[in-house]
Amino acid sequence: MIKGSCCCGDVTFDVTGTPKGMSVCHCTQCRKMSGYAWSSAQVSDGDLSITGPVTWFEASDIAKRGICPRCGSFLFWKAHDEDTISFALGAVDGPSGVTLEKHIFVADKGDYYDIADGLPQKD
Repeated sequence: MIKGSCCCGDVTFDVTGTPKGMSVCHCTQCRKMSGYAWSSAQVSDGDLSITGPVTWFEASDIAKRGICPRCGSFLFWKAHDEDTISFALGAVDGPSGVTLEKHIFVADKGDYYDIADGLPQKD
């Protein structure tokens, strides 16, 4: 089981399923929310248990983002029409046991860094 939390500890989560789709998102919204890029993995809705207050922010008409209302940690991303949810790999407490698979929305990445890890890149 993977366990995670926000920076202040008010929000915790448990992942019971097998994560998939480990990626780093470079879209403008993820860069603005995280300050750089956002790494995540996804699981089925029923495989993620969240405890504590989460504010859901709809940054677009296709998805919402789960944020701790106290410390501002960007923890979750949920598409409106999917039965999966993504959780922040940076919020995992201890080793995650997963490996990144790809970079997404690289056409929107900041001009202040390069992606040089050899993983696939999707525009």
